[in-house]
Parts: sequence; C-alpha cells; structure tokens
Amino acid sequence: MTKTLDLITIGRSSIDLYGAQVGGRLEDMGSFRKYIGGSPTNIAAGTARLGLKSALITRVGDEHMGRLIREELAREGVDVRGVKTDPERLTALVLLGIRDEDHFPLIFYRENCADMALCEDDIDEALIVQARAVVATGTHLSHPRTEAATLKALHLARKHGARVALDIDYRPNLWGLAGHGDGESRFIESAAVTAKLKSHLHLFDLIVGTEEEFHIAGGSTDTLAALRAVRDVSAATLVCKRGAKGAVAFTGAIPASLDDGEAGPGFPIEVFNVLGAGDGFFSGLLKGWLDGEGWPKALEYANACGAFAVSRHGCTPAYPSWEELRFFLRRGVVRPDLRNDAALEQIHWSTNRKGDWSTMRVFAFDHRMQLEDLPGATKAKIGAFKQLCLSTALQVQGGQPGYGILCDDRLGRDALYAASGTGLWIGRPVEWPGSRPLTLEPGLGADYGGLADWALEDVVKVLCFCHPDDTPEMRAEQEAVVTCLFTAARRNRLEFLLEIIPSKVAPVDDDTTARLIRRFYEIGIYPDWWKLEPMKTARAWTNAVAAIEENDPHTRGIVVLGLDAPEAELAESFRVAAKQPLVRGFAVGRTIFGTVARDWMAGRIDDAAAVAEMAVRYTRLCGIWDRARAPQPEASHV
Repeated sequence: MTKTLDLITIGRSSIDLYGAQVGGRLEDMGSFRKYIGGSPTNIAAGTARLGLKSALITRVGDEHMGRLIREELAREGVDVRGVKTDPERLTALVLLGIRDEDHFPLIFYRENCADMALCEDDIDEALIVQARAVVATGTHLSHPRTEAATLKALHLARKHGARVALDIDYRPNLWGLAGHGDGESRFIESAAVTAKLKSHLHLFDLIVGTEEEFHIAGGSTDTLAALRAVRDVSAATLVCKRGAKGAVAFTGAIPASLDDGEAGPGFPIEVFNVLGAGDGFFSGLLKGWLDGEGWPKALEYANACGAFAVSRHGCTPAYPSWEELRFFLRRGVVRPDLRNDAALEQIHWSTNRKGDWSTMRVFAFDHRMQLEDLPGATKAKIGAFKQLCLSTALQVQGGQPGYGILCDDRLGRDALYAASGTGLWIGRPVEWPGSRPLTLEPGLGADYGGLADWALEDVVKVLCFCHPDDTPEMRAEQEAVVTCLFTAARRNRLEFLLEIIPSKVAPVDDDTTARLIRRFYEIGIYPDWWKLEPMKTARAWTNAVAAIEENDPHTRGIVVLGLDAPEAELAESFRVAAKQPLVRGFAVGRTIFGTVARDWMAGRIDDAAAVAEMAVRYTRLCGIWDRARAPQPEASHV
C-alpha cells in the first residue's frame, strides 16, 4: 500500500497558556498567550511545517479548547482523523512562564483530562497502515489505558512496515512522582518508571532523550552507563541531547565518550525559553531521518530547530518552516537572540501564515465618513446597514472560500463581531477617515495598545494618502505612524494591510506606486497585504509587482480598490490587474452599496430589497473578476 503519511504521533494534547511577561514569577504574570501544546502535538505541527505529512492520535474535549486544537492543527496541515472528541473530559491545560534562562515554571492541569482517556478502540489500523513512521512519547506509557493504546499503535506500525520512534519525554509530575507545583522538575529516580520504559524499548528503531531522560530509561545517573543499559535491550539508534553541547547519535555499541557519537553542527544562540525545545529538535530530526539523510545532517536540522525554539516565546509557534530552516542553515547566525533577528523573523512570520487566500473577493463597507454624510444617517442606522452588508457578503459567499469583508469597529461593531468564525477574510481599518497626515482612530490608544483586544483572525488595515513628492516633514510624520502601527500589529500577531493612494495627492505615472512601495520596505515595513488603486497601464502594475517581489517573495499579495468607479471602469481595471498573479482580487465598496445605502437611509427601500440589490452587484463584480483572472484561450492562427 502507498504510504500517504510520513508520520503519526501519539499522546498528549493540551492548550499552553504562556505568561506574556518575562522575568517574573508565574504568580506575577498579568496575561497569557494561548498556543497548542503537548509533546506529540508539537511534533506533529513542527514536522508539518518542515513539509512532512503528519497526523496525530489523541483525545480532546468537546469544548472550545478541543475545537481550537483541531482547527490549529488543520491550519498547520496536520491530519486530524486520529483526534478523537471526548464528551466527558476536558482538554488539558498547561500554564507556563519564563523566569530566567534556568527557570521555566509550569503547572499541568491534567486531572482526568481527555488525552489520558485514549484507549485501544481509538487506534484505527486503517490510519496506521498509511504511515511511514509512528512516534510515541513516554507520558502515555505511564497509565495502563494509554499504554495499551500506544502499544497497539506500535505493533500495528511494525506489522505494516513502518518505523517506530520514542521521545522519552520524562516528566516526573506526569508519572505521579512530583507535586502539582513541581511541573518544572525534569528528573526523579524511579525503579518503577525505569522498569516500565525498559520493557518497551525493544520495540523502537529510534529513541531520543536528554541525558536525564536516558538516566531514567537506563536506570543510572551515569549517562554512558544508562545508554549501555538501553543498548542492552534495544537495537534502536539512540540520540542523546546534551543542551548547549548539541546532540549525538549512536547506531551501534556505546563508545567510551559521548563525544565519540555522530554529531551535527550546533548553533551559538541565546537561551530564552527551553520549554518545547526538545519537540522542535525532534521535529528537525524526524525530517532528516525520514528524508534519508545521514545522522550528521539530521542532527544539523534538529539542532537548528531546537535553536529556534529556545530563542522564541511558545512551543509550536517558535518552530520554523522548511523555507526558514533552509535560509538559516544557508546564512548562519547573525545575532544570538534569534527572535530579534529582523530578517529571520520576517521569514518566520511570512512562511508560517495560515489559510489559502489566493483569491480575494472582498466587500468593503468599512466606510465611515461617506456614510455619515448621507441624508438621514445616524450611528445606529449606519450600524444596522453594515449588518445588512454582512448578510450580503455571507449570502454571496455561500460557505465558499475566497470571500472577505472590510468593516470598522466604530460604526460597524455588531457586523464586525458577527463576522468572526464565518470563514470570511476580515479586515479592520484603523485610520481616521480622510486624514493627511495620517492619524488613527482614537480607540487604538496612544501606544496602539487597542490592538491587543482584536481577534487574531482580524487584519489591521491602514490607508495612507502619500506620494513620492511629499515634503520630508509629511513623509517623516506619516512613516512614523505606519511604522509604530506595523510593529504593534506584529507584536499582537495580527496581519497587516497597507493601502496607498497617491493619485489623491498629486499626479502619478507608471513608477509612482512602485517608488512608494520600495520606500516602505526601506524603512522596514513588510505588509502581509497591499491594497492599491487601479492603475491604468500594464507597465505600472509590472513596476509595482516587481517592487514587492524583490523585497518580499512571501507576501500574501495585492487587492485592488475600487474608488467608487462604475462597473464598466472596474471591469477594465480588473482586466489589466488580473494579468499579474500577485494581484489576488479586489476590495470594493461603494460600487456595491453606494446608491443602495442612500435609498435605504432615506426609507425608499427596505432591508430585504437592500440586501437583494447589493447581492446582485457583489455577485456581478465577483464574476467580472473571475472572468478576468481565468486563463484566456490562445488566439488561433490560420
């Protein structure tokens, strides 16, 4: 049978609540960031980022956190067929903090949690048979029920020709050897744990652990003696992690010194957070192992992935993409605190974004000033009209991908909040309407701290009226605002859309937009999205696209704005823009809602008629774009 999966991991799955503050006690954390966690879950996501086809077998609760794990794994590209929903138990939680380079307090909330209810019935042979490798972790050997499930998966893997690997993953707390407040504890001697692990070590082709983890597996605090004890019962390749000294692999007899094992190059980086570093390491190791690389190369991958993990906040979010890993190995360490390496962080951010937005049909009703100026408009009526606009977008979307909205918070809050979770792409404007120099909506606060209140699916959208011929004073003032906003968006893990409209400032030519784009990159602004006015010539579009691609090959792309143009004019602008693959679609508003809003505010049409008319116009625009983007038949030659 053709193997459709590279690996399946089995075991823990939790939500990690990481203290956002660094340098204090867990008791003094003021806020937390939410990530998926648990060693097998981290490894499944980490290997998926490296291009492997991974799957996870675990249980999650039938609640919000269980759904989050499923959704996040799916976004990472992990196969979730083996993720079972437990209607009786809650998803596990872990609270973690970063005190200093040696202390990382954590508390496991795992009392009767969902993943510890994993049982033999949850192991589907039809899934196991598809995998080239199955990876188990030590925690699920600590309880008879999860042990039985793990062993069933391992035996099925061997039956169907898959390789099997073990992450010893020793947490004394999870074996009942340490108290709730000692989650940070890494090693407590236990003859019972050693005996349990030893009874299964013969099953594996690859065993990975720290020196302390081999101590528990081998029953000795002398690392070489412990490795030899493991070798006595297992022919597996043993990979011993040695912290700052890297790692070594032993394929045969254990030599007289750890330094005599096969090793890969290490990386001199600052230790910021060791939590989850082993899972990042194992992800890189599995990439090399399953790709058939020699151990030095596999350990190079592993050491690099571990370096990323110890330099960043969180576990899974820290792991690199394949593009990022290759860039790092090619370029090397520029500064030891990798999280502050601007070039590396840009690649990390841009190659780990989730979601396919290769087509963008965006209904923009984020307008404020234009609606406030309509006869009969009030704040309440504008809010109600924006809910009609959302109904229109959802009707036209029909559950299909590639649709979105632009909606503001000040006048359109009800529509904005209702759009969450609908599958629509959601952009939120932050500029004060019509401002030049650029000023922002007051709700963001002087330090842009208001972005911390945004849902992570929301995209920060800012419109800047700018031109290459702006005075130095105007340029400096506007660029300072955009820079601070971009930095705040990244800090809050929000995508950023920059809209520029030079034609409203001064005359434009085929190079105007491209010059502006290059200037923003020069000052360190890397928008996830560009929103550009329709340019009339193919040369202008070619110049703009070139300016983006030479600076950011991983950008999400461009959407074309409408500027209240008639449909016929928009169709022509779409035709020109659609020739550029980087142009993903449009973001148009008043062409869809302009006259409808005027009639609705005046009471000349009701809600149903407004939605019906806007749906017709929006659908028609979508069709115009789709036809413009569709491959054109080649002209026949007679």
